[in-house]
Amino acid sequence: MNDSPLPFFASGEDPGASFADLLRRVAPDRVSAMVPSPSGSAPFEITHGTTIVAIRYADGVVMAGDRRATAGSTIANRRMEKVFPADDYSGVAIAGAAGPAVDMVRLFQVQLEHYEKIEGELLSLEGKANQLAGLIRANLPAAMQGIVVVPLFAGFDERRGHGRVFSYDALGGRYEEADFQAVGSGGVHARNWIKSQWAENMTRDAAVDLALRSLFAAADEDSATGGPDLIRGIYPVIATIDRDGYVALADDDIATRANVLVGGREEGAGL
Repeated sequence: MNDSPLPFFASGEDPGASFADLLRRVAPDRVSAMVPSPSGSAPFEITHGTTIVAIRYADGVVMAGDRRATAGSTIANRRMEKVFPADDYSGVAIAGAAGPAVDMVRLFQVQLEHYEKIEGELLSLEGKANQLAGLIRANLPAAMQGIVVVPLFAGFDERRGHGRVFSYDALGGRYEEADFQAVGSGGVHARNWIKSQWAENMTRDAAVDLALRSLFAAADEDSATGGPDLIRGIYPVIATIDRDGYVALADDDIATRANVLVGGREEGAGL
């Protein structure tokens, strides 16, 4: 058990609901360790997550990511998780430098939980999107070395009653997407496929199938993107977020959809 006392702050020094500010005050060494100093490019191959997508549908949003991580031209990992719950009603998917991206997600999750405990209420969806933008902006020194993290954020906005999708640039710029977005090395191929099939007020099942097809299309064109691997039993990670909250699809469900998709392709029915 940790017997260290809880920190206390004077009224003018209270970090408030920001967990990052709290860390800067009580454990500055941990904050500085998260962001390397901008002293040139990284001297080694960095593991990267590749393609992620977010698609709005009638009742919420779908988030999906392939499972492949690459280091240069080498497959570094075939089972990487790229889609995570941020809280009960939002999710974040990661592309770019894998290690810092996962650390950023963990800090983001703690930040949202910390805010809720301090303020006694959930942060608005736009507020959550802004918090993530701040974390990306704090990664700028590392991004200048090529250690870039570019996530997607999406969730169900209880105040507006529909799903919303946010994308970012490496400088922390935040942009709301009207309907969908795809990021990563295969993002342009996934995005083109989604653009040709997306429709307003599409159902949850249709959006899930579209996300899976878009990743399959990306894997067809981009060697860094991993498609459904029926031999090893590796399938994309897919989650939906609506007024019932964040729900990750079971592997069996995704496997069934992937087998139907691959079967149709083999029979000449296209993607």
